[in-house]
Formats: sequence, structure tokens, C-alpha cells
Amino acid sequence: MSGQRFEQTNVTAERPLHSARDSPQRLHDPKSRDSDTYRCSRDSEKRAGSNHEDTGTSAEEVERDWSQEHVPSDEGRDVIAQAQSGTGKTATFSIAVLEKLDLSISSTQALVLAPTRELAKQTQRVVLTLGDYLGAKCHVCIGGINVRQNIRALEDGASVVVGTPGRVYDMINRRILKTDDIKMFVLDEADEMLSLGFKDQIYDIFRFMPDDVQVVLLSATMPSDVLDVTGRFMRDPIKILVKNEEVTLEGIRQFYVQVEREEWKLDTLCDLYETLTISQSVIFCNSRRNVTWLTEQMRKHDFTVSAMHGDMSQEERDMIMREFRSGSSRVLIATDLLARGIDVHQVSLVINYDIPGKRENYIHRIGRGGRFGRKGVAINFVTLDDVRTLRDIERFYNTTVEELPQNVADLI
Repeated sequence: MSGQRFEQTNVTAERPLHSARDSPQRLHDPKSRDSDTYRCSRDSEKRAGSNHEDTGTSAEEVERDWSQEHVPSDEGRDVIAQAQSGTGKTATFSIAVLEKLDLSISSTQALVLAPTRELAKQTQRVVLTLGDYLGAKCHVCIGGINVRQNIRALEDGASVVVGTPGRVYDMINRRILKTDDIKMFVLDEADEMLSLGFKDQIYDIFRFMPDDVQVVLLSATMPSDVLDVTGRFMRDPIKILVKNEEVTLEGIRQFYVQVEREEWKLDTLCDLYETLTISQSVIFCNSRRNVTWLTEQMRKHDFTVSAMHGDMSQEERDMIMREFRSGSSRVLIATDLLARGIDVHQVSLVINYDIPGKRENYIHRIGRGGRFGRKGVAINFVTLDDVRTLRDIERFYNTTVEELPQNVADLI
């Protein structure tokens, strides 16, 4: 399955592009120096205090540079930060946000955008926990919540607003969310936020930001096309990047099961769950229809499972996530809605019932297991049509997905 491996070269050059806003102060100076890039180099090793001759730098070293030296926070420079899933990106940028706040005023001073409601709510919890003794207010501004609730909370004052693009833009457009005092604008899961589905909304929101706002982009994956578009709204950013082959998590063992026909996947899945003793697991499908169908079939086979996808109401999604976090629900079948940033520590197994169409989503999916250094297992169901896709994933991340051994029960 593995085929020939190759190393993917990260794109780091920025092309000077016009700002999304009309203000001339935000335009790039073509003569300005290139943005700093923290990556695999002896310089970055020295910054991390290492004497190793290896030219690679791990995610821990990169995060140590950022969180301990506070380069982006102290200098106010724009930042593009990449780190592996489960290594503490949310806590790191939340601390940087809290350090920026002037709590003597009640206006909004930091705006954090996330691609899903669940991730926005999770980020709000982190900010509130870290900022508890500061008395910092953080409001979550997302769809599925009554607009009047958002309006009341914003009018009462919130130093930090975390939200999804649609509802945030609505609040800005209504002039409920004031942007005059915003010092930091954060895009979490930036590769998804700057995809075709969100990009125009992000540009629309950015037009309302002050000229001197600090822009921070965060993600486990940073495709070259995303790096290219950042020139529209970032100035001379510091880049903290991870090589593709270092993005996959060391604590997650990756396997595949060859399934010749699509209709054989269900029996294979049922056999696995009858064989294994699993604390909690997530099963990913590529469509809402597949999630619904698989959930029904698993229940017919007497397996207790939960399901979550974007067609559900916010109340349903919140209830399912509460049950899953508490452990009362042990198997969750989901679309990629759950793949980004959602942190459930007890997840030990991730199954790709469908191989993801985008190779970046592969990393986000398997990153639901093995959080914060814990061990995890990822199992991929591979039909004949999926072989090429899996080989592309292996080559891109310079990793090996092994065939599932007979003693799989000993691995989990």
C-alpha cells in the first residue's frame, strides 16, 4: 500500500497582495523584508536551546518558541502558526489573547473565528477557564442560538468574542458587535476558514478590523494555497510551520483494512467492534447520508451509537457532545464537522469508514485520538477505488499506513 515516499516542500514565499480593506495603511510594502519563518533549521534549533545537528524541528520545539518566548504576542506581529493536533494551540493563543486585554474598558478587544459551532464553544470554555481570575468576559457568537441572546451579551460587553463567520458578520453588520477596539483577530483552523466556503465571509469581516489589528492564523495543516491568500490581509507575518512528514502524530498508529466492496464495510465494522474493547471512538463518514445510514445499521446490529452532522439542530448537537464527553455515549459517527479541534481525551480509536476526499482532513480526523501525547489508533477502510487516495496521503505526509494485524485487540 505504501508505495514510494517523497518529501513535500512547504511554500513559504509570500506574494504582496492588496488588503481586503480599502485602507492604504494595510497594503504590503514590496520592498519590505520577507516574513520570518520558524521551521526545520539550525537557527530554530538554537532558538529552542538545542545543540542537535538534526535539521528537523518538532512541534513541541515550535510551540515552545511561541508560548515561552512570546514572540508574536510581545511584538504584535502577524502570525501564521502550525502545530500538530492535540498539542495545545487553543490554550497558547488564548493566553496571548488574554495578555492583550485592557480590562478597564468593556469593549471587544479580540475576535476569534472558528469553522464550527462546537469548536467555537470549546474555545470559549478555554478562554473563560484561563481568564477566570482576570474577570475577562468571553461571549460565543454562533448560529443556532437566538439572535437576541447574542445582542444582549454583546451589549453587556465582552472583551473576547468567539464565533462562526456567519453570525459574527451579522452582528457586525447590525452594528451590535463593535470592532473599533479589536487588537487581535484570530482564525482557528485557518485552512478551513480560508477555503472557498468561508473565504469571502472572512474578507468581509476583515474589512471592519482596525488597521493595526494583529492577525493570527492557526491550524494543524497549512496548504500552500492557504499561505498564498494570506497576503491579502497579513503584513510581514511570523511563520511557525511544521514539515508535512512531522504533522502526523507519533502517538497514533495508522492501519488499513482492504475492503473489496463498499457493501462489505458494515460487516467489517461490526466484526471490529465485536472483537475490541474500546473506551471511546469516532467513526468518520464523508456525507450526512452515510452517517444516518450507518447509524441505523449499527443500531440494527444492537450497537449503541450516537451520530452528529450539520443538519441537526444546535440543541441536538450540544446534547450529543455532552453525552460523548461524559462517556455515557462511547461511539460517535460523524462527518468532518467533528474532525477539527474537538477535544475528547478518552478517544482511543478513530475509524475512517470513508477515506476523506481532502488529504488535509485525514490529519484532522485521526487527530481526534491520541490527544496530548496519549496513544491512539486510526483504522482506514479502503476499497479498490481508495487505494490511490491513501497512497497520496502516505506520500504527502511521508508516513506509512500498515495493514491491520490479526492481534488488533492488543493494540487498543
